[in-house]
Amino acid sequence: MRWGLIPSWAEDATIGNKLANVRGETVAGKPSFRSAFKHRRCLIPASSFYEWKAEQGIKQPWYISLVSGEPVESCCIITTEANGLMRPIHDRMPVILDAGQWHDWLSPNMKQGDKLLPMIRCHDPASMQAWPVTRELNRIGLRDDAGLTGRI
Repeated sequence: MRWGLIPSWAEDATIGNKLANVRGETVAGKPSFRSAFKHRRCLIPASSFYEWKAEQGIKQPWYISLVSGEPVESCCIITTEANGLMRPIHDRMPVILDAGQWHDWLSPNMKQGDKLLPMIRCHDPASMQAWPVTRELNRIGLRDDAGLTGRI
């Protein structure tokens, strides 16, 4: 998902840059958020977040998390051999599942030998696209919508 809510009635997607947060006290009544709150809610998994506190004109970032003592949940990306689109760029690519496979993939009843291993394959290159982007992509502090996915 793109960060920053874009209301269905918006004529310009850049309005999402101003709608990254909404007060819980007013979310059900504000025109920008009312429909999404009623019909299209989501969860954003996070183990922590940052907040900046202004101290004598300087913004100090603070790390905030729950004191849970739970083990750290972690993950990795499963890769497979590159398809025709990816091969000129890299010899491996992430496994991309079709939407019809999501339920089976996430099912705790599905065992490794059942249907999971055949899902680990390179995706159809005809349904993908690729282009080079700015080298600024690695610059820390840039927003996701800072034009980083535009063609160069």
